[in-house]
Amino acid sequence: MAGKRVEKLAVTLDKIFAARGLAGRLKEYRVYGQWERIVGKVIARHARPLSLRAKKLIVQVDSSAWMQQLSLLKPEIIEKANRSLGQDSVKSITLKLGEVSAPARPPDEQPLSGSLTQDERARIEDYIKDLADPAVREALRHVMEKDFVNKKREKKIVGGKQ
Repeated sequence: MAGKRVEKLAVTLDKIFAARGLAGRLKEYRVYGQWERIVGKVIARHARPLSLRAKKLIVQVDSSAWMQQLSLLKPEIIEKANRSLGQDSVKSITLKLGEVSAPARPPDEQPLSGSLTQDERARIEDYIKDLADPAVREALRHVMEKDFVNKKREKKIVGGKQ
């Protein structure tokens, strides 16, 4: 086994996602998992990321006072986000006024676990339980949930045609 290198799972997953064109989506999901670490607990209670697309981070803020404060902190938030997510992940921030709730996921990306069986959820949790990075763990959970749901849909379509 000489010459073989052991890679961290996160590095391997990054390579797999990049090969399948999913690296950008993984960065998008990471912003949700790392938001509190990027901005701190106080700001995280008043602002949540809505999306990260084309290096533009859209953040929902719960009051005009916090919106003003965060507009002054944009360069610092961009710098911290890039340190956390990878260089040049965020180029600009747009702030939007609105209600800030606990879930950090956009509505179109809600967990799919409601349509999974208990056994399927347990299999996913067993597979990801040893991942140390919560952002990677959550991203992989979401990808696996989507995969299970898509496979179920494919079976229904194929089963319905036969």
